[in-house]
Amino acid sequence: MSKEQIALGSDHGGFRLKEHLKVYLEQNGYEVKDLGAYSEESCDYPDIAEKLGAEVTAERGECRRGILICGTGIGISIAANKIKGIRAALCGDVYSAQMSREHNDANVLCLGGRVLGTGLAELICRTFLNTAFAGGRHARRVAKIAALEEKK
Repeated sequence: MSKEQIALGSDHGGFRLKEHLKVYLEQNGYEVKDLGAYSEESCDYPDIAEKLGAEVTAERGECRRGILICGTGIGISIAANKIKGIRAALCGDVYSAQMSREHNDANVLCLGGRVLGTGLAELICRTFLNTAFAGGRHARRVAKIAALEEKK
């Protein structure tokens, strides 16, 4: 059985946390597709969100889910949610990560590299990656979110 592949990206503000989570994810059995940044040199988070969004929404893409990190997580989550098919959730606690998966079927987790410590970020990632979508009444709502994308 092949390892689940996770797309991972950050801007310069999230670089250190991205590097930490890359190791954490690999140690926990995931294959990581690192989409940058590759240093703390200034870069634009919309570019990273676009690359990751293409990986997660590609018809034959190997990554069903992704993790994006910028300084606060706010900018990169806004950018990611502009991409058709992406449901990005900015999470700063475990409960939000759980609900983003159970109720919203989020496929991208967004984190703040300058806001979260590594221990909490690990817990949030583990929860996000191990929580299944509940379906049921929530599926109707997720379908309505997708329908909003068609109105653009």
